[in-house]
Amino acid sequence: MKRWYENRFVAIIWAALRIWLGVQWIEAGWHKLGAFDAAGFLQGAIAKAGGEFPAVQGWYADFLQNVALPNVKIINVLIPWGEILVGLGLIVGALTLPALIAGAFMNLNFLLAGTVSTNPILLALAVILLFVIKGTTYYGIDHLLTKETINKFKNTNFFKKIQGAAAH
Repeated sequence: MKRWYENRFVAIIWAALRIWLGVQWIEAGWHKLGAFDAAGFLQGAIAKAGGEFPAVQGWYADFLQNVALPNVKIINVLIPWGEILVGLGLIVGALTLPALIAGAFMNLNFLLAGTVSTNPILLALAVILLFVIKGTTYYGIDHLLTKETINKFKNTNFFKKIQGAAAH
């Protein structure tokens, strides 16, 4: 039995939210292509770990200092392309589950680095869409690739004619 959030009419809302979230990710990554340098951002986040009221936890600043900063050239490629791929996946509804998880993980890391901006909103929406994943994927490529949909397609007259023609 389908739950209320898996209904095809409610799925229109989930699809609209999924697409909106995807557009946000595309916009975030597109302007970073080719001209992005995370070194300043990482150093700024490390600096936010000091003082009386640190915005960045010490353990995360240590991670940024010892892992992310020495590998900033890799980070400079991963962030923009990760944002664009998450956005594309969400817009077309392909690999929606991994795209939502990757997007939520990036939002979490941006928040841990002391950058609030729109990250709490995007993270909350990603978590909501993860909870209603069946409804989220109803309108998208993922829905077309389910066993149920593939079996429906196999049982159509069109597919049977193709199989019959191949057998001759």
